[in-house]
Amino acid sequence: MTINPETIRRGTQPVDFINAESLLSEEEREARDRVRAFVDREVIPAAAEYWDQAQFPFDLLPGLAETGVIGGSFGEEYGCGGWSEVAYGLGIAEVARGSGSLSTFLHVQSGLAMAAINALGSEDQKQKWLPPMARCEKIGCFGLTEPDAGSDPGALSTTAVEKDGGYVLNGEKKWIGNGSFADVAVIWARTEDNKISCFLVEGDNPGYDAQVLPRKGSQRAAWQTHITLKDCHLPAEAHLPEAKGLGSTLSVLTHSRYGVAWDGLGQAADCYETALSYAKEREQFGQPIASFQLVQAKLVRMVNEISLSQLLSIHIGRMKEAGNLDPATVSMCKMNNVAKAREIAALARDVLGGNGILLDYRVMEHMADIEGVYSYEGTNDVNTLIVGQAITGHRAFSPRPPKNPEPEKDGHAERAEERAE
Repeated sequence: MTINPETIRRGTQPVDFINAESLLSEEEREARDRVRAFVDREVIPAAAEYWDQAQFPFDLLPGLAETGVIGGSFGEEYGCGGWSEVAYGLGIAEVARGSGSLSTFLHVQSGLAMAAINALGSEDQKQKWLPPMARCEKIGCFGLTEPDAGSDPGALSTTAVEKDGGYVLNGEKKWIGNGSFADVAVIWARTEDNKISCFLVEGDNPGYDAQVLPRKGSQRAAWQTHITLKDCHLPAEAHLPEAKGLGSTLSVLTHSRYGVAWDGLGQAADCYETALSYAKEREQFGQPIASFQLVQAKLVRMVNEISLSQLLSIHIGRMKEAGNLDPATVSMCKMNNVAKAREIAALARDVLGGNGILLDYRVMEHMADIEGVYSYEGTNDVNTLIVGQAITGHRAFSPRPPKNPEPEKDGHAERAEERAE
């Protein structure tokens, strides 16, 4: 029996075996359902084609902005939704359910670029950039990672030198999403006093060049770039005034890492929904494969891990709303959800058999995209060591000679010391 991919489209209700719905407010359910409806209507029918062609889905951005998820948890005074952190996470999960590539755009636009401006910018910078970015009228990127500085952001070598009342930036950034079409790039650089700081570089600056990285096997519909900054002149007001060292960088990454944890949950849910629906319809040996013990065991494993990730994600969101969420706990959530999503995608591919490798069924797309998520916003290994540091008080990262005589503490180290005491 041939199963048409269109006949296994998902139901109107999210995966919820344990009634996690009861933990949500009416406003949170409404925000989630608004994003979910957009994803079902606009994203899922188009996502595989964009992914296959490695084309960015520009035409989906206005609809995505209308849902309110972009900058969803930031203040309404900046044209954002003012959502709860849980509502924002639920919205991210729905976008990821439709397209891992589109959710990567969302993380860059909202979780990184807007988050940095919101947390570290002046009032003028917030008013200038946040409202049009929430509407996707302006696009942002976040330039931290460099060719030789990934998991160790403190090793970045891009420089910012004061000159003629402003700054001149020189250096390179790599794996920077949205960089080739960004209106503003949030660039981290080392100043002359050897401190890490942050600057807003507009996309039309003649010293800014971004080239799309080709031939990716993951996140194909999201464009990551290699940015070159060559004698990039900036006015003094391009500096983010509250960016004061590596701790500022890590505070933004903690917010983004929170969102990426929900990304893993959303992609896992779509893989499970596909596998469950397929197993009910696909017949072999005269009966649906859903009746076979081994298939049921796979489906139970999937829904079990999704349920546990739901509870963890909602709890983490409530902690974030209360202002008592530390970086190590965020790392645990991201580590858990994405690793579980990786396992669930593989199980779903197995349930679909040979059809599982066809893009029309979406599972292989998710399976590949999760590999990217597994590495960005803290690799699984790095997040493991962050949690390990928190519970033992010992930093297991490879030692690096400090660039400053008295190196700044990052948020992870401070929190680990508190736990150890």
